[in-house]
Parts: sequence; structure tokens; C-alpha cells
Amino acid sequence: MSGNTSKAMIATLGFVTALSGFLIVTVYQATKPAIEENKRLAIQKTVLEVIKGATAYKHFVINEKGELLAAAPGLKGTNVYAGYDSGGKLTGLAAEGRAQGYSGAVETIYAYTPSCQCITGVKVIKQTETPGLGDKVITNKDFVANFDKLDATVKGDALANAIVAVKHGSKKNPWEIDAISGATISSKAIAKGLNGSAQDVLPKVVPLLSQMEGAKP
Repeated sequence: MSGNTSKAMIATLGFVTALSGFLIVTVYQATKPAIEENKRLAIQKTVLEVIKGATAYKHFVINEKGELLAAAPGLKGTNVYAGYDSGGKLTGLAAEGRAQGYSGAVETIYAYTPSCQCITGVKVIKQTETPGLGDKVITNKDFVANFDKLDATVKGDALANAIVAVKHGSKKNPWEIDAISGATISSKAIAKGLNGSAQDVLPKVVPLLSQMEGAKP
């Protein structure tokens, strides 16, 4: 193979690689707004499902100064969703959790009820776990029952007790999640996502509850 032929092949490969990269970026940029909008609609639907008694909600962002602000495009901070009943009373809050499962990330929306300082509902909004095994975190009624009143008491700048998944049948404390037999990794992903989010979000939220109560939708 001559030097000129080699250079031509290298140049062609470089062009193809650059073109492929350009197309990937272009497709990503073109589809990103649609993906974000679909996620927004999924969150909106799930927030009203997961917060008991809520008929409307407001999306807030807590900035790095600890200030509660109405969510707006480009505003960065901690997202929290406040749910209100038909009379405008605050019924609960919702936030997002995320952790790695067996096959990919497991993303959730969970509800927090201030009156009991507990998580009172969880919905999975995205997961790629093995059908029939990992997806039991969606379908298994006993597992879902873990979140009827899961302790999430705040003490200072953290939870009083970390939320953890324990071996099926060994749950002893109200902050523990009874894992599903055969789907332990997925169960732990739910627990890890909830704990990571709650440890970060709830200590910020608690001092702002009175503001949320007065911010009717």
C-alpha cells in the first residue's frame, strides 16, 4: 500500500469519524427539548399521583443560599414539588431520587408528608431492570407497602436514620425497606436513591415549610 493511499484512507476515516460525531451531537441537540418535555410531563403526572390528596402543585427550587424560589428555566438548585388540595392547603412534598440498579439507573419520585416526617409514596418513573425480576419494584404490592409510612425524620442537617434496604423478612425499624427476594439489587437501588435525595433535600425543605404553606398554586 502506497503512502498516498494510506494518507487517503486515514483522511477518509477521520472525515467519517468527524461526521459521525457531528450527527450524534446534532441528533442529541434536536431531540433534547422533546426528551426534557416528556420528562417534565412524567414528573407532573407522577407528583399528583404520589402526593396524597394533592390536586395541584408548585415547582420550587432551593438555591445555594437556602432561598425558596419559583422554578424557572435555567434556575439551578434543589428541585422540590409542593402539593396542595382543592382548598389550597399544603398536603405534602415530592422530590426526585436516582441510583444505579442492576441494568441501569432507577429514577423515582417520592412523597414526603411533614406531619409524620415520613415518606408516604414512591413511583418509579424510569428503570431498565430485568423484566420479571427488577421490575418487581413497580409491581410487588408488599414492596410498595414499604412506602406507606417510611420514617424520614430530619435531625439537624441530615436524616436521623439513613434509609436502607434490608434482607427480605428482616425489617425491624421504620426507616428500613424490606427488600424483594430475587430483586435485592433493584430494592437497594430504590433505597439508595431515596436516602441520597432525602438526606440532601429534606433538611433544606423543613425550614421552608411555612413559606410553602403560604404559596398557594
